[in-house]
Amino acid sequence: MNNLLRKIALTPFLLLALPAAAALDVKDITLGAKERDIKRQFPGVRCKALEWESRAADRRCDDSRVSFGGVEVQVTFYLKKDAVEAFDVRFDTKELERFVSFLKSRYGKPLSETRDTYERKGKDARQVYKALWEHGKARAVVTAQLEKRRASMLVSRGDFEEEIYRVR
Repeated sequence: MNNLLRKIALTPFLLLALPAAAALDVKDITLGAKERDIKRQFPGVRCKALEWESRAADRRCDDSRVSFGGVEVQVTFYLKKDAVEAFDVRFDTKELERFVSFLKSRYGKPLSETRDTYERKGKDARQVYKALWEHGKARAVVTAQLEKRRASMLVSRGDFEEEIYRVR
């Protein structure tokens, strides 16, 4: 009985030691953050109205040289009514393994992770890496065409990806 009581008493401390998946963020900016939060965290950011009409966002904020997980990235935040609806993090494909390793340590194991090869008639095969994390209604998708220079991670919720460039 004494052993059982000791295990029960230690349970809260054991739970604290387990790695918890962090909210999907870039340098502590999450979906729903305000433009002032972005400007405080990214002093070099430039914000402006979106150059096209979209139901997904009305403003964007861009920063070109940010270190995230030890990888130099470019980030674009998309806002609607002063709330971050999505953000796109672009990085050099050569840094894919390092970047994904950082994301796994920060967000936990991805829900899915694939490397596919697509044969193309008369051209070299295309290799594509894709990983998906979900946190509540938010999702992060890392996509990299391994023969291309740039890879990206899009963090969003809802139908942002379909709506952002939809022509009305």
